[in-house]
Amino acid sequence: MEPIYSGVINFARGVFAVQGLKFERTGSENIPRTGGAVIAMNHIGYFDFSYAGYSARDVGRLVRFMAKKDVFDHPVSGPLMRGMKHIPVDRSAGAGAYRAAVDALRSGELIGVFPETTISRSFELRDFKSGAVRMAQEAGVPVIPLIIWGSQRVWTKGQPRNMRRPKVPIRLDVGPPIHIAADADVDGETSALRARMETMLHAVQEAYEPLTGDDLKYLPARLGGTAPTLEEANAMDAEEAKEKAAKRAAKRRIE
Repeated sequence: MEPIYSGVINFARGVFAVQGLKFERTGSENIPRTGGAVIAMNHIGYFDFSYAGYSARDVGRLVRFMAKKDVFDHPVSGPLMRGMKHIPVDRSAGAGAYRAAVDALRSGELIGVFPETTISRSFELRDFKSGAVRMAQEAGVPVIPLIIWGSQRVWTKGQPRNMRRPKVPIRLDVGPPIHIAADADVDGETSALRARMETMLHAVQEAYEPLTGDDLKYLPARLGGTAPTLEEANAMDAEEAKEKAAKRAAKRRIE
């Protein structure tokens, strides 16, 4: 038992109960009870990592998430993230995080990864980076696809937080393990992983309670919602990245 991780989990469960969140989980048995695996997840809300851990807890496991270094630099979240043995990712120098993740996988850990790398404003799957597949292949462990839906209704990019009493269902669906052969083409396997997860996502979306009125902003345009299309969301993300780069450059000039 890990006291810091257990303490955070118990606190989070209390918060979720007060919020009235209703978790629906299927496929948790697909997460191995022992040994390493990459948990590949879609990303639609800021709390996806905390909700996704429920599926692993169903089989008595903990997930070590790969997260932005900024989270580890925060005076409050930083000590907790390190205490839970999550892995910081510096996007300007990602080799160290990659190596740490592979080592952890080989030692039998579950490593949580968001192949999209950032929240999808469209609530559709963005393009996948190949890191999840590469890590699994190098460490000789399976990739476990996990789909989350409903978390965008609590807090997502571009929308106000709904933290007090959202009382929304959050669905977690875990797919069967995907084994990556040592000589497999990484790009091809990454495309196959995305296709598998897209099928899972569509099934979960279709089975979820109907969204109407103001909640249509949390529904993909493909399903009649008012969220931006994937193309529109990609353009928004590109503009945001451009603005952030300009701010970083201006800060460096001042320093």
